Amino acid sequence: MSDRDRSDAVYAALLERAGERWVQPRIERTQRVLDLLDNPQRTYRVVHITGTNGKTSTARMIDALVRAHGLRTGVFTSPHLERFTERILIDGEPIEDAAIVEAWEEISPFVHMVDAELASDGQDPLTFFELLTVLAFVAFADAPVDVAVIEVGMGGSWDSTNTADGDVAVLAPVGIDHADRLGGTLAEIAAVKSGIIKDGALVVSARQNPDAEAVIRAAANDRGARVAFEGRDFGLTEARLAVGGQQLSVQGLAGRYDEAYLPVYGSHQGQNAALAIAAVEMLLGAGERPVSAEVLAEAFAVVSTPGRLQLLGTDPTVLVDAAHNPHGAAALASALRESFAFEQWGLVLGVLGDKDAEGIIAALAPAAARVFLTAPASDRAADPDALADIAEAAGLDVTVHVDLAAAAEEARAWAGESSQRAVVVAGSVVLAGEAIGLARAEGWKRGSGDE
Repeated sequence: MSDRDRSDAVYAALLERAGERWVQPRIERTQRVLDLLDNPQRTYRVVHITGTNGKTSTARMIDALVRAHGLRTGVFTSPHLERFTERILIDGEPIEDAAIVEAWEEISPFVHMVDAELASDGQDPLTFFELLTVLAFVAFADAPVDVAVIEVGMGGSWDSTNTADGDVAVLAPVGIDHADRLGGTLAEIAAVKSGIIKDGALVVSARQNPDAEAVIRAAANDRGARVAFEGRDFGLTEARLAVGGQQLSVQGLAGRYDEAYLPVYGSHQGQNAALAIAAVEMLLGAGERPVSAEVLAEAFAVVSTPGRLQLLGTDPTVLVDAAHNPHGAAALASALRESFAFEQWGLVLGVLGDKDAEGIIAALAPAAARVFLTAPASDRAADPDALADIAEAAGLDVTVHVDLAAAAEEARAWAGESSQRAVVVAGSVVLAGEAIGLARAEGWKRGSGDE
């Protein structure tokens, strides 16, 4: 059996567990496994990231900046687009299959032990995400890495990743999402997310709603943590369009960074970059040592944000963006207006049933000339006919398609009728992953069919 087959068997074993949407506030179960493994998550420094949107992009930028300083990194993010190894990066690349298998064999005896303890106590066994967290922490220790950049799965205080002690806590913008689990107000959600702030930690936060900011400040104060906020202590001061991305000016905590080229689109990505710079200033110099211009240029040159304003096709132009909640959808709509010159966008849209479809459609409606509705390949997918009713009520021109391939074919044909038209696939991480695979298989990039 090949390493890939054995790694896929690990993923199949994880999938037999309760899924990622199965969440209980029981961080102590993950901690029990880690204790038995002698706490691998304490063998490296940690940047811990929470928030509603921008976590993965910010994590990738922090990772690039830390690696450009000559340090070895691990990154843990979720969900994945095409293959689960994307969730665990070592030095910027998906973990090797052999390393996954090795880490799995290392943790398995202890997993069985804790599962037995839980069963004897009448509790459910360890979940998919709890075990994936342990797997990542062990893989990082085995590598070994100097710094781990860890994205929260859901919330913060009781998320399994909070078994790591973040030297730096990063709070991306907080919005309403997973309200059934995290609370129905920004203050309630911010209270859960600020749970990643550890005693004496360094904290950087994106610009927040005043209610969320007050909660974060109070949490930092209670834990003797130093906190810096975008807009007061650091921030993006200018973003100009450039070929293939944007030219940024950022006021950091320790220095000013002018004419920094970032090869991704969207003002929200510029704001993520400012947050990443501040986080690394905190990590490597307690906010008092600037990042050198050479290191910044080297880091940003290799930044990529798969599934976030990613170019999938040319002739016609096709972009993909996960945009799976209203905040992300609004950022996408702004980016389409700000960063591209097309007059009409065709929107291929598929949403999962537990998301705010009405809010997503309302946010994207001003940018969409035509909507091609479909369903992501998931048993949680929202009914596209129900989405069509919402979109039509918003005044949009809508067609419904049996799957992504059919929707994309129709959308690309529509866009091909005019040089002023383009297509964006959005609404779900699952759909984004499908689109990336489909674009590769069908060669949507001219001359790049084998990419």
